[in-house]
Amino acid sequence: MVNKDFFQALKDLEEQKGINQEYFMEALESALTSAYKKHIGEARSAFVKLNPEKHTIKVYSYKTVVEEVLDGDKEISLADARLRKKSIKIGDTVQDEETPKNFGRIAAQTAKQVIMQRIREAERSRVMDEVNTKQDELVTGIIRRIDNGTVYVDLGMTEVEGVLGPKDQIPGEKYTINQRIKVVVKTIKEGYNAPYVQLSRSSASFVRKLFELEVPEIANGEIVIKNIVREAGYRTKMSVYSSNRTIDCIGACVGNKGMRVNEIVNELGGEKIDIVPYSEDAGEYIVAALSPATVLYIHTNIEDKTSLAVVPDDKLSLAIGKSGQNVRLAARLTGWKIDVKAKSAVPSLNLEEATKEVENYDDLFDGSDAFDDIN
Repeated sequence: MVNKDFFQALKDLEEQKGINQEYFMEALESALTSAYKKHIGEARSAFVKLNPEKHTIKVYSYKTVVEEVLDGDKEISLADARLRKKSIKIGDTVQDEETPKNFGRIAAQTAKQVIMQRIREAERSRVMDEVNTKQDELVTGIIRRIDNGTVYVDLGMTEVEGVLGPKDQIPGEKYTINQRIKVVVKTIKEGYNAPYVQLSRSSASFVRKLFELEVPEIANGEIVIKNIVREAGYRTKMSVYSSNRTIDCIGACVGNKGMRVNEIVNELGGEKIDIVPYSEDAGEYIVAALSPATVLYIHTNIEDKTSLAVVPDDKLSLAIGKSGQNVRLAARLTGWKIDVKAKSAVPSLNLEEATKEVENYDDLFDGSDAFDDIN
């Protein structure tokens, strides 16, 4: 069959959709072969070959050369095969070009179905490739609808819907239609008709990306965020570090007159942010993590990663935080279990020794009795 218009249509698709003709060929040949076999009977062995250069669609039937024919639809005897070609041998195949009647209409319908399916697959693949580049990135979208607490965001990407579920929203935050909103791309999932993107404003990753946006030293790697933990809507704790001792990590994150951190706090609706210096020394790190509370003394047990922090009596509630939030976030930030006690609750603490400079935090106490007395 010669079909110049058919191949021109494939060429037009390549130009309009950017889909190479070869993407269709294998699927078309397979589908047309299946359609042909249904047309003539499944028992026959056949295949369809497309030739874009000559604009032809050819159908071939073939049979395997055997000594004794058991299935006339699929086999041909060696004697009959050698009438065509003397050098042929057992196991070879012989083929004939077919000219099926009324197959043109069936082929056209089949081709249309295959092409439409391949176009959808190609479009879907293109969209997924585009979306995957946004994984874990901070993006700005426009709220298009709100349904039962779920916010649907237009991310400016064709056929992709951003979904901000209730758990990924900042508690107490209000949203309105057509509002521009910053979100971080949490996960990308295959939907029934198109992929959809799960977004988040409640994750620690969201705050991390905001700092990367506001603080050039973080974006270019001069300052490293070692860890960041968060209870969305209430408090974030972030530890930072730089190998360049001339850089003031905390100052860079806060900015001139608090300009940088205030931008982030405003984006988070007033959420408190504690920025602390990271330290390889566990005691120093825990003391910093308990900010804004003042820690008088610290004792660490490396074996089980537990620690005791002693604070002034009037700062105990600040160190623990509302519902234990401050100490809980400090523990998550450092990876240590932290027990906070008021100074008056540790009677065996040797105050004179504790005020001296020591190399080991265990030396802050006059012995293991310090834990025995408060447990």
